[in-house]
Amino acid sequence: MSTRLTGYLLLALAMMTVGTTVIASKLLAGNIAPFLATALRLAIALPVLLALAWLRGERWPALTRREGLLLTLQAAAGSVGYTAFLVAGTAHLPAADAGVVIGTLPAMAALFAAVVLGERPGPRLVLAVLLATGGVLAVAWNGRAPTASAGLSPGVLLVLAAVVCESAFILLHKRMARPLPPLAQDTAMTGLGLLVALPLAAFELPAATLPPPNALAAVAWYALVPTVGGYLLWYAGAARVSGSEAAAFTAVAPLTAVVLAALWLGETVGARQALGAVAVLLAILVLALPRRG
Repeated sequence: MSTRLTGYLLLALAMMTVGTTVIASKLLAGNIAPFLATALRLAIALPVLLALAWLRGERWPALTRREGLLLTLQAAAGSVGYTAFLVAGTAHLPAADAGVVIGTLPAMAALFAAVVLGERPGPRLVLAVLLATGGVLAVAWNGRAPTASAGLSPGVLLVLAAVVCESAFILLHKRMARPLPPLAQDTAMTGLGLLVALPLAAFELPAATLPPPNALAAVAWYALVPTVGGYLLWYAGAARVSGSEAAAFTAVAPLTAVVLAALWLGETVGARQALGAVAVLLAILVLALPRRG
């Protein structure tokens, strides 16, 4: 198998694991409180990542105070905020709908870069944002005429908050003067995220009850497969292909979430979800298409 094809396979597998986070979050919703679920996920993943770093002889680079602050903010947004909002959102939203909304991440991240970093928003970004917005509205539309009190459902808003957190993580990552090696980055995000999540989880602990086995299995899956395996698969694949090719594979995540929602959770995927998924996938592809020199 050629290096490029190997990269494609690794990227597809990585994004499939990301798609399963929606299903895992749906199984956690209502069974384990959002921040408690986040803390458990990170607590399971951290020893595995530390062991991998030790086996590979990974050295932790000396960081400045600014770099330490940026890493902490990245962990709070990407490791904690994303998971907690996704778990909270799927308590009010079918997993198929959440999968479509999560697929807006590339467009949201590009929009953040344009607004905050001052990157020039070309027509491609405008089209992608419009398509992604259309996908979210297709999912959020309930078939009734809009009224003054109507708006996006709490579930859609919470999942969008998860997308905003992940976009903030990407934005903060761009602010790093020297990016960490992939395994060190994943380990740092997990360890710092656990420190951020623990005080918030402590408030939820008194009301917690023993979760069912499927929720515990979902936490373990979320910790070991997307958090550890998905991250390493993505960087291994991205090293073999161009940036635009890697970006195109983010479309696999919402597709995986929608398919698994139907096959694993037995949800009905109707015209709204299909239309929203198509719009979101087009937005991803518009951003991923290579630019002419």
